Amino acid sequence: MSFELLKRLCATPGVPGREDTFRELLIAELQGVAEELRTDAMGNLIAVRRGKGQRPRKIMLAAHMDEIAFVVRSIHKDGFIYFHPLGGFDPRTLVAQRVKVYGKRVLDGVIGIKATHLTTPEERSKVIPLEELFIDVGLPAEEVKELVSIGDPITLERELIEMGNLYTGKTLDDRVGVYVMLEAFRSFSESADDVYAVATVQEEVGVRGAQVASFGLEPEIGIAIDVTIAADTPGMDEHQQCTRLGKGVAIKILDSYSISHPGLVRFLREIAEQEGIPYQLEVLPRGGTDAAAMQRSRAGIPVCTLSIPNRYTHSVVECVHKEDVAAAITLLRRFLERSAEFQW
Repeated sequence: MSFELLKRLCATPGVPGREDTFRELLIAELQGVAEELRTDAMGNLIAVRRGKGQRPRKIMLAAHMDEIAFVVRSIHKDGFIYFHPLGGFDPRTLVAQRVKVYGKRVLDGVIGIKATHLTTPEERSKVIPLEELFIDVGLPAEEVKELVSIGDPITLERELIEMGNLYTGKTLDDRVGVYVMLEAFRSFSESADDVYAVATVQEEVGVRGAQVASFGLEPEIGIAIDVTIAADTPGMDEHQQCTRLGKGVAIKILDSYSISHPGLVRFLREIAEQEGIPYQLEVLPRGGTDAAAMQRSRAGIPVCTLSIPNRYTHSVVECVHKEDVAAAITLLRRFLERSAEFQW
């Protein structure tokens, strides 16, 4: 695995609806590997490797390029920036974070709050609503209004680092899924089926890109690659943990958006058990992935999600285990190489 590549993926901005910069990075990585490389009207990047079977089916892989982010909502008379969320944020994680504002030039900023010395005990015990938070970019109001416009994108700022056996930082949801898809797509030897690796847009605001891509491609099998909740932390009962870090790639049974095809789940489990790939089964009570959009496309197709367990999801300190990432790459690669064995 390449930590440096994953670090670049996590650092490159991909605001929902404005994934252009991130897409260009992936295009550079896929040059010379994909037999066909194109972008659809919505911005999904589609990379193709043709199958060697007599009657190849279409397998669609989907991992989303976008990250939870913000856009500028308004600018205060003193130059402070109020923002609107794109994706699901917990306001508790946002206070005192650094951001980048993509105006006429990129501005560094911080999400500020009233000094603790000036707050009441009641204020200190209250979670500040997201709509009351603001960004300070350290410039006079006139300059801010010259450089920043309503609707300009904003991303959180945090470098990916190695921490023990983990990678931790921002946007591992779903840059680690893109990374897994990219590495498996580049490394599988050959498949009987046509493989369409799709880096999708706007997943965090309603799995929109995957819906468009799957409608256009008409795949016969769909595999989403995304993170899932690892609630293996203090305060969570064992039966609530969903997945645990270091126990392998998660094969999703269901989430609140989709139910995985039982035959596809069974086939992925068989591959993992036969080849000694560590895995766990996942039931996610809330949330969903691009699998839902693929599953409902046209007449419907069998789908499943391969998940990378992730602590502290939708924060700037998301954590994934190195061995779970490696297991996800291996299982996806072997699935592609053995896809002809799956019949439904």
